[in-house]
Amino acid sequence: MVDLGLSGSLLVVVLGFVAVFCFFIGRSKSKTDGSATSTTTTTLYNGESRSKDGTEDVDIIIVGAGVAGAALAHTLGKEGRRVKVIERDLTEPDRIVGELLQPGGYLKLQELGLEDCVEKIDAQRVFGYALFKDGKSTRLSYPLEKFHSDVSGRSFHNGRFIQRMREKAAALPNVKLEQGTVTSLLEEKGIIRGVQYKTKSGEELKAYAPLTVVCDGCFSNLRRTLCDPKVEVPSCFVGLVLENCQLPHENHGHVILADPSPILFYPISSTEVRCLVDVPGQKVPSISNGEMAKYLKSVVAPQVPPEIKDAFIAAIDKGNIRTMPNRSMPAAPHPTPGALLMGDAFNMRHPLTGGGMTVALSDIVVLRDLLKPLRDLNDASTLCRYLESFYTLRKPVASTINTLAGALYKVFCASPDQARKEMREACFDYLSLGGVFSEGPVSLLSGLNPRPLSLVCHFFAVAIFGVGRLLLPFPSPKRIWIGARLISSASAIIFPIIKAEGVRQMFFPATVPAYYRKPS
Repeated sequence: MVDLGLSGSLLVVVLGFVAVFCFFIGRSKSKTDGSATSTTTTTLYNGESRSKDGTEDVDIIIVGAGVAGAALAHTLGKEGRRVKVIERDLTEPDRIVGELLQPGGYLKLQELGLEDCVEKIDAQRVFGYALFKDGKSTRLSYPLEKFHSDVSGRSFHNGRFIQRMREKAAALPNVKLEQGTVTSLLEEKGIIRGVQYKTKSGEELKAYAPLTVVCDGCFSNLRRTLCDPKVEVPSCFVGLVLENCQLPHENHGHVILADPSPILFYPISSTEVRCLVDVPGQKVPSISNGEMAKYLKSVVAPQVPPEIKDAFIAAIDKGNIRTMPNRSMPAAPHPTPGALLMGDAFNMRHPLTGGGMTVALSDIVVLRDLLKPLRDLNDASTLCRYLESFYTLRKPVASTINTLAGALYKVFCASPDQARKEMREACFDYLSLGGVFSEGPVSLLSGLNPRPLSLVCHFFAVAIFGVGRLLLPFPSPKRIWIGARLISSASAIIFPIIKAEGVRQMFFPATVPAYYRKPS
């Protein structure tokens, strides 16, 4: 009996040692694999889960909750990531841009499950453009025949759209939106570890995450850390709202090729039409002393279609005139471990073509698909090398829309140069031909055909069309000279834009090493 008791005691001791050993192995394993578990299941996140230093346990911090930030938060939240969004002002924005979503952007919105965000905000469907020049007009329709009947452009109040997306994101249990101003990125040994921010009440706090995505808009104060920003301001938009007026072509955007630069009209609700008057340069006439009203009435009003001229004058007299600088900035990232740039903080183009939101939503789809197979975001250097492919994979859509926006703006602006005048006239007449001549450029404009090579072909087809008009029926030395300058002018417009976008990334993305990187 004694021997059996000793054996039983020894057995208990051995089993005890095994249990303790397994316990510590389990704790060690949970520490190394914990982040993987948290990203593959949707964890209830209400700000109560904190690490030892008192900071919230999140996978991704998003700086900014505009179109890009709110859409990204919802997308990553649906993927099971724990997301913290810090936005400077969570009240409804009131902007005069970001009001037109192209059909290509709407398709991306559907892909992200956010298409209901254009509902219940009095958004208007847009089916194409009407182009006006010197009393002539032509209508350009989106090539939507192959798509579901719900697919079209949408125009709306920017703030209403953003609030709907914020509500969708905040409804997810693992996404937290907080109002605060991010003052700096927290860096340690070349790796971004999180952000320092000031809360609405003025309290200085720090937040940490394996990945920080900066999308705090065109006025970003953080982009210099993550890219080489070369911001140009080619012009300013002067914004007005026309009330209870009927546009010449219902459910279409209207572009007037005016002097000195284009004028845009498009509906933003069932009773309101947005007017954006482009004023070249960085200075605009003063609103306060009446110079702006005088400029709009004397220079712009005579070039407005007669059907809406009275409403345009009434909007000027009402006095709610606003201005917004138009910024252009090629994407020039510094791949930085622990951080990524997106939205207008990363890449901007002239808003003439309304392509900004389409680029942002397309970028989110690319990033979502890249992050999907990654279980662990904590290896910053490996993640950084892997995410370099993002900058290449986004190029087909982004570079096509960016290049088209910059080139069209320069072509549509009036110029004393005869070659530029001919190019402008040729562009209008080329688009007026209909068929493939209008369908091709409009499919590029709408984001439905993200092919840079197609863009270049159409652009130079316009130039050759212009030269042909000059040389027929009988060429003269003067006309031949203007034609040569027209080709030279077209090259001078598009090639610098392509160079800034990156020739290799645009046309030969598969030759970029990062294109082939797989998650480890």
